[in-house]
Amino acid sequence: MNDDALIGFGISDGDDAPSAGPPLERSNGHALARIAFTLEWQCENARHRDTLVMPRFNFWRDILPPELEAGLLDQPRGHRARHRFAPGELIENPAPDARRRLPARAFNRRYRKGSFVEPRAGRFYPRGFIAGTAGIYPGDVRPFRVTGVGEDALEIDLSHPLAGRSLSLEARLEAIWAAGEEHGGRCEDVVERVCGNGPGMQARWRNQPTDFFSDLPFTRLAPEPDAAFYALPRHTELIDAQASAQIADLHRRLLPAQGHILDLGAGAHSRLPSDTRLRVSGLGMNAAEMAANPALDGHQVQDLNLDPHLPWDDAHFDGAICCLSVEYLTRPFEVFAELARVLRPGSPLVISFSEHWHAPKVVRVWEGAHPFERPGIVLEYLLREGLFRDLETCSLRGLPRAPDDPGHALCATADPVYAVWGHRR
Repeated sequence: MNDDALIGFGISDGDDAPSAGPPLERSNGHALARIAFTLEWQCENARHRDTLVMPRFNFWRDILPPELEAGLLDQPRGHRARHRFAPGELIENPAPDARRRLPARAFNRRYRKGSFVEPRAGRFYPRGFIAGTAGIYPGDVRPFRVTGVGEDALEIDLSHPLAGRSLSLEARLEAIWAAGEEHGGRCEDVVERVCGNGPGMQARWRNQPTDFFSDLPFTRLAPEPDAAFYALPRHTELIDAQASAQIADLHRRLLPAQGHILDLGAGAHSRLPSDTRLRVSGLGMNAAEMAANPALDGHQVQDLNLDPHLPWDDAHFDGAICCLSVEYLTRPFEVFAELARVLRPGSPLVISFSEHWHAPKVVRVWEGAHPFERPGIVLEYLLREGLFRDLETCSLRGLPRAPDDPGHALCATADPVYAVWGHRR
């Protein structure tokens, strides 16, 4: 894929590497570096871009794919190295015994203390759920996928979620320092860090819809109507400034330069570029929050969980955003059908989210999903009626939190950001 094939997050500068020496102009075999690794891949109905920033990559100790290593040595800050890997080169192809048929009782539905989990087709679970199967122990957290559910048997796949796919891996030198004196430390494997624990889970199994929507998926801890919960304004941010800046940059890249857009689930912050020339209408749950939002040109209060009909004519908007709100929708299929109705053909819809939410109001399916399954949930919303095209997802993890951020002392890493977008057919 070339640079125009996918639009993803831009990467902002962070603070220096802890205990590093002076900055260097070029990398070398004994330097430290902050490197943004971006994995690009495609499934049957969407394209994906997953970025992990390693803040302290050690050229002497850590392990790079050989195809990238030579392209990163003796290079300046900002340099990019990229290699496209055929299936089986970066991630092993599925082993002959990866797909198995198990008795239905092999899945321990009470594996998680205090909960009862039914296996669902297409979903991922820690392998501890099937402990006792050959080679699997109770504490095994590696993911496996349920591919079929019958009355008496379960079909599973133990392969890596990215097994069998063509993958492009890019490394960008964000900063370089001389290595200071080090004692101990551990060796990091880039492929394990970048490809492990998530990427690949966004995709369907053989293009069959993932069964996210059994088991009362849209119930909530606080099931009463939302008006009372949102009556008082909340001007505090759920995510840090760096994550907010990344979402604003994504909006800048994906939305039109001019026109009229909808901010669905609007609050005090729209996370749009400060120099935007867009006209923005907000729909949210608290009038005071929206009145304090400088990006909004107009707003109105509506509980979409009671009435998902949007109060605008067909083909009214040139684009729409839904930031940190999709996880609260109890009638998402109706809402996304309405979004398609009020968008002009070809207009973008951008949905972004992180790993923080108001717990009483988040829907059950969202809270119980792996972070990398959640883009898959949103893709199912967009795919259900076939009203959106050119679907893509992005994730960004590991970016340094701004040094002046109030939470920096507790966590030096910015909140992860995930996004899904498409265009109205």
